[in-house]
Amino acid sequence: MTLRWRTARWVLLAAVAIVAVAAVSTYLTAPRPGGRLDPEATGPDGAHALVSLLRQHGVEVITAETIGDVQRAATPDSLVVAAQTLYLSDDDQLHQLASAPGDLLLIEPVGKTREALAPKIKQGKASSFGGGAPDCDLPEATRSGDVELGLTNTFEPVDDAQVTRCYEGAVVRYQDGGRTVTVVGTGDFMVNGGLLKAGNAALAMNLAGARSRVIWYAPQHPEGESPGTTGISDLLPKQVRWVVLWLALAVALLAVASARRLGPLVAESLPVVVRASETVEGRGRLYRSRRARDRAADALRSATVMRLLPRLGLTTGAAPQAIVAAVAARGGGDPGSVGHTLFGPPPGTDSDLVVLAHQLDDIERQVAQS
Repeated sequence: MTLRWRTARWVLLAAVAIVAVAAVSTYLTAPRPGGRLDPEATGPDGAHALVSLLRQHGVEVITAETIGDVQRAATPDSLVVAAQTLYLSDDDQLHQLASAPGDLLLIEPVGKTREALAPKIKQGKASSFGGGAPDCDLPEATRSGDVELGLTNTFEPVDDAQVTRCYEGAVVRYQDGGRTVTVVGTGDFMVNGGLLKAGNAALAMNLAGARSRVIWYAPQHPEGESPGTTGISDLLPKQVRWVVLWLALAVALLAVASARRLGPLVAESLPVVVRASETVEGRGRLYRSRRARDRAADALRSATVMRLLPRLGLTTGAAPQAIVAAVAARGGGDPGSVGHTLFGPPPGTDSDLVVLAHQLDDIERQVAQS
């Protein structure tokens, strides 16, 4: 009884360890959903990859879920990255974002957002596929080189304002007092699915990593609402969860206790001993009754080839051409005749099948005697 309990205990511990490892692996590798440019989303439109790269290069990235988080985290030496989403449109929200200290990087803004946060620029020509060379003296762009921006908006200065335009206006920058405002017409080069194209990753890191402290603001829900969603498990009382957990544990213990235990191997005598010759004759009669000359020939050829391979120094994966060449070299026969015998078409009559069997025996004898 003690030995049985020890065995069951180790089995139970192994099962618990396997379940724990599987649960942790599933959690770590599961994709994290989210909207466009969400710093936590690992989908093609998320920005988790860029945020991770910035942190690996020593940049402090703070993800802000509300405009209040931006106000508390922003400093004169920080950079606020504001990505346009469906939930960045409130007037008070834009006013507070405009008054936040530090530099500003504005990603694909709509007209209302652009007028509130970047009033010195206006919409340029119609949206088009942008990229290529920067054609400007902006250090972040010149270090990045050619990029593939995809479909992007372009911008032009308002009233001859001093604005640096790169990539035909898809990336613009100007100074507003002591604040640097940078606007990009698209975020495709910053999302997870676009970083690997051309110099996109370099441009994204150069723009977003211009400061050692970055506040990433891409609101994914209306102000004041929790980003989390309520699932079925959240609606269950805690007592029910514990009951389910104990029931699962009880079922696991019952399964371990009731499992069939493998003992030592027991040798048992066969009820009937069938001679090998009788098995061969029975199979041959079965093939003959069904006129399965193709199956019979294939069986004969396969058995012959399998016996020849060790003698020829070949493996089971050898090509038919290599087998034919080796047999012809060992037996001195014609390669065409050998190939036809070993890998040719099935015989048409029973007499042809008998002739094929004799030819296979001759080839095997010649190889064995050579």
